[in-house]
Amino acid sequence: MRNLLFAGRLSISVWLSVFCMPGLYPAAAQEKPVTAHVKLEKQSQPKAEKSAPSDSAGVVVWLVSGEPGADRVSGAVPGKRPEIVQKNKSFHPHLTVVRVGWVVDFPNRDPFFHNVFSLFDGKRFDLGLYEAGATNSVRFDHPGVSFLFCNIHPEMSAVVVAVDTPYYGISDRLGNVSIGNLPDGKYELHVWYERGVPEELKALSRSVHISKESRDMGTIAVAEDPAFSPAHKNKYGQDYPPPPKPGYPQP
Repeated sequence: MRNLLFAGRLSISVWLSVFCMPGLYPAAAQEKPVTAHVKLEKQSQPKAEKSAPSDSAGVVVWLVSGEPGADRVSGAVPGKRPEIVQKNKSFHPHLTVVRVGWVVDFPNRDPFFHNVFSLFDGKRFDLGLYEAGATNSVRFDHPGVSFLFCNIHPEMSAVVVAVDTPYYGISDRLGNVSIGNLPDGKYELHVWYERGVPEELKALSRSVHISKESRDMGTIAVAEDPAFSPAHKNKYGQDYPPPPKPGYPQP
């Protein structure tokens, strides 16, 4: 009996020793997230007003490894495909970040027809008209920024940013960005913001070195484009027709 008890204790001891061995699991899973803080600068405002609190959500930050193939190791198709829902004449969410190769579903949950098209940068597609309750899908097969619109409702817009890396984050309202499961190493930092100045966003790209001692990338100052406007043409490059006059049915 004592031999059996000793054997059982020995098995548990060996199991715990193996489970707790350093290096048994990837170091990235044990590291703290890499962080950054985004600060939006409104160029059209006087300097005294630039420090005023503002909504700093919607800035995309991603890191691309300098080692070939390293970014593809952690890449995985999500269990549930991302959705951009058409509801109340709006796209929800407005901003979506996906990995290259992922498929995004576009369900129509309004009681009328919708259309989704993107004919400018990024992925070019046109899903045509489809009815309430229907769902269409698009595979984003190369990196880039896709601006999405509806050919019926000019107030509808959304953005899909496709990146070829699993290491990305989106700033919250306070400007905080967090990127998890990032191994130590050298990376190329990239930043995108819908209301940003394109040339200045490109200038923010730089090399960063991530280590156990350095996992905070500091403050990233992003200049807002004073000329930004959500106005756009329809998929034929024309102005949207004016809304129906009062008393006429409209979708």
